[in-house]
Amino acid sequence: MPITHLHIIEGRSAEVKQRLMETITHSICECLGTSPEQVRVLIHEVPKENWGVGGAPKEHILDR
Repeated sequence: MPITHLHIIEGRSAEVKQRLMETITHSICECLGTSPEQVRVLIHEVPKENWGVGGAPKEHILDR
């Protein structure tokens, strides 16, 4: 049973996250030869202020 953890910055719509889950599930099934019912996808949404790039929180980088 493949389990995939995705860490993404918060703020995406439910529709976008559903499409992401479907796409990831399809790719895993194709690569591993498993059925969609066996695949687990967990999305962890991280607040922008908790996502650092180059020593600065992502929220400040997005404002530039």
